[in-house]
Amino acid sequence: MSILSDGPNVATFSIVARDPATGDLGVAVASKFLAVGAYVPFAEAGVGAVATQAHMNTRFGPEALRMMAEGRSAAECIARFRATDAGIATRQVGIVSASGGSATHTGDACHDWAGGVAESGLAAQGNILSGPGVLDALVRTFTGSSEPFPERLLAALAAADAAGGDRRGRQSAALLVVGADKGYGGTSDRWIDLRVDDRPAPIPELRRLLELHRLFLDRPSQPPRQLSEKDIRWLQRLLLERGHDDRQPTGRWDDRTEAALESLFGVENLEERWTGGSFIDPVAWEYLWGTYGGEGP
Repeated sequence: MSILSDGPNVATFSIVARDPATGDLGVAVASKFLAVGAYVPFAEAGVGAVATQAHMNTRFGPEALRMMAEGRSAAECIARFRATDAGIATRQVGIVSASGGSATHTGDACHDWAGGVAESGLAAQGNILSGPGVLDALVRTFTGSSEPFPERLLAALAAADAAGGDRRGRQSAALLVVGADKGYGGTSDRWIDLRVDDRPAPIPELRRLLELHRLFLDRPSQPPRQLSEKDIRWLQRLLLERGHDDRQPTGRWDDRTEAALESLFGVENLEERWTGGSFIDPVAWEYLWGTYGGEGP
């Protein structure tokens, strides 16, 4: 199949990577371009991840994922694009497969500075950059960071931006991470899909959104807090004030208190952190206390 498209020029720096500890796949990207997250990143859990940029061909994403699902390597995907796309000299693309195989392509006609790096489990690329130090910072930070995978991708993006980034300036950034059953409620593989479409400082804003995602959409990772009588009394007072129960606090846990608290969790978008019983996720507790607390429960 011929893959032909003359898209806009997306001056961009991106990293496509696989987390060796979990097999999760992700793309982080930033650009002086409106809504870069709508065009550049593609990923499918258990298959691979792709970034298509410069005079991008957005068909590269779905086509590479299809080919990798059929057993083709990242390098074979790029070889096919070189053979079938008449505009390949103006394109950039980075691909990482679920096995960690990687490849990157920078066409000869991409605007300077442009280049790419492919290592095991990652592909980094950029065009209209301030220089090669941008990619150096991107790769060095990602490989040297001990943060969790999504935060590591953002740390790499921030380091590349600090090293000069897109020499035209800043406008948008995006983070896409997929992992088996890690989506909302375990019903999809799309774990994190965050976009900052038009901001003077998009990468810090993307970091803020990731922190909110961790709060509202991550599942509990710490042992639950056993609620004391004092804790329960404070929660019951909160449930009364917020209209989830009409009883005065007793400090005793019962089914009605549990149902009211579960209702509050739903209103506060904390349902992924619901534990049930006279226990509470510590992150949810800190959020409720920080939002509605006072002198102490």
